[in-house]
Amino acid sequence: MASPAGTSPAAPIVLDPYVSDLDGERERLHAAGPIADVELPGGVRTWSVTHHEAARRLLTDPRLVKDIAHWAAYQRGEISPTWPLLSVVPPTPTNMLGTDGREHKRLRLLTAHAFAPRRAELMRPRVTEITGELLDALEERAGEPQDLKSEFSFKLPMNVIGELFGVEDAAHGELRGLYDTFFSSVTEPEDFMATMAALKEFYTGMIADKRANPGDDLTSALLEANEDGDTLTDEEVLGTLQIVVAAGHETTVNLITNAVRALLAHPDQLALARSGECSWEAVVEEALRWDPPTTNFIFRFAAEDVEYGGVTIAKGDPVMVSYGAIGRDPSQHGDNPEVFDITRSGGRHMSFGHGPHVCPGAPLARMEAQIALPLLFERFPDMRLAVEDSMLTPNPSVIVNSLKELPVVLRP
Repeated sequence: MASPAGTSPAAPIVLDPYVSDLDGERERLHAAGPIADVELPGGVRTWSVTHHEAARRLLTDPRLVKDIAHWAAYQRGEISPTWPLLSVVPPTPTNMLGTDGREHKRLRLLTAHAFAPRRAELMRPRVTEITGELLDALEERAGEPQDLKSEFSFKLPMNVIGELFGVEDAAHGELRGLYDTFFSSVTEPEDFMATMAALKEFYTGMIADKRANPGDDLTSALLEANEDGDTLTDEEVLGTLQIVVAAGHETTVNLITNAVRALLAHPDQLALARSGECSWEAVVEEALRWDPPTTNFIFRFAAEDVEYGGVTIAKGDPVMVSYGAIGRDPSQHGDNPEVFDITRSGGRHMSFGHGPHVCPGAPLARMEAQIALPLLFERFPDMRLAVEDSMLTPNPSVIVNSLKELPVVLRP
């Protein structure tokens, strides 16, 4: 079993690939922090950052890097090339997730041309229009149980990110299936390899098409991005697309789904938002803190020994950031961080990351949720879950925090 070189003799916290007790897992991680010894599915050991202040410091520590060449266990051949969570650890530094320093700044700067806030803000009317169209489509079965995640939470951000990057509508379903496997903790080796090959084939074809027929989309913009003569290679564009399209829809799908679930479970909080006593922006931020779209983010690697909180993260050790545990930190969020409370004041969460690698798509995700949630509850104010909350099933992932479905009756 691969393990951090500096792990303590105490048994690690073993993360459940099927996520059967997410709240309990968050509590155990936070209690073991600020740096916890964790075993991921497949027997892979890592340190996990579980407290807010520790994350704030370590996410800006230049000794913790993204390049997989610094992962000692991987370089020794102790990590299977078909380990499913390798999907989010770039084997070569071709996108922002796998680079640091000057190269990360280069890729981020070139990519920023495509993610300029003005460009995202121009999407606001279109996001509102797409939301209205999706709500209209829900009307036909408003009195019957239907899966809000599939029919609304997924379709909104997938349509938005699809339009931004020029992804054909017909490919949305294919990409959803591929990314479900991409983020899964229990993918079989042959499915893992097939998924990675399919994603590469999809984006290679998309890049070739956009080179031949450029349009007013972010893929074309990435291909044309130029900073003092420096451009992105096709391989860098492919790596960027694979990660950004994934994060651009998956994060927002889970944000909307988790926020709806939280509001249905807390009708007093929903009433505050619907009355205008609290803003929908406050709803979005509390949902991000209380039930973040990303549970754990892997990896950073210690380029040299790093000491924090009485723990030595040895050179070559991997480090994971546990956003679910960090969002429940009482030192940042008060004495009742386990409570969903949209009137909460005080510390800010970091569910979109912190430091140089903070999520560049965070403004777009926030905007989509801030538009979608009030329009959804304005149209269907009496919406109810079609099953007990305890019967909702999580997707088997220790990375993303998602449900398989969110069955609701829109007009009981």
